[in-house]
Amino acid sequence: MRFQEPLLEGRLVERYKRFLADIVLSTGEQVTAHCANPGAMMGLKEPGSRVYLSRARNPARKLKYDWEFIEVPAGGGPHQLVGINTSRPNLLVAEALRDNRLAPFTGYDRIRPEVKYGRNSRVDFLLEKDGAPPCYLEVKNCHLMREAGFAEFPDCVAARSAKHLYELADMVAAGARAALVYVIQMEAERFDVARDIDPAYDRAFRHALAAGVESYAYICRITTEEVVIDRPVPIVTPL
Repeated sequence: MRFQEPLLEGRLVERYKRFLADIVLSTGEQVTAHCANPGAMMGLKEPGSRVYLSRARNPARKLKYDWEFIEVPAGGGPHQLVGINTSRPNLLVAEALRDNRLAPFTGYDRIRPEVKYGRNSRVDFLLEKDGAPPCYLEVKNCHLMREAGFAEFPDCVAARSAKHLYELADMVAAGARAALVYVIQMEAERFDVARDIDPAYDRAFRHALAAGVESYAYICRITTEEVVIDRPVPIVTPL
């Protein structure tokens, strides 16, 4: 996914009210950007950190900028760009599916986003092909790193995400295929569930795996010009 125009560099002043961030651009102008991230963003909101913004394409929108990246020593490792915009992973997965770059999900004829299923929920993607069970694919954004090289999800209590895990397990029980894709918007070597942050999500994750729900984690290659899903990393959750 390439950005259509150069990102704007700045320094973080403050992230507040969950979805707002004040940033001083390299020009010296201070702006308020949309922070598309409802999580705790541990380690990703230190004042003075270098950040990058995209310009909103809708000229009528109140907030003219979106916060895309922050540069931090994630988990105490070297400085790297971390993607904090949780609206990006679905776009990245859609692009990778279209280009047949996600090996477990090649061969499907139809890719439908935001399909209703379960108990008043929507799955991120429904993959279909004639003569095969449908595949319910749920995408999660990962940006938590408390130890260098070790990505985790979630970074706060994620009750809605846990509910989706049980619903994916129900789809498998009904004869469908179901899978989770964790999009890690940073460099990492392995992934696991942050069970100390949300034990209920951990229980739901283990239930889903035991029921036959597949799980995959992919890191992203990030530059200020583009974000691309790069390669899979192992999920180390013990069963």
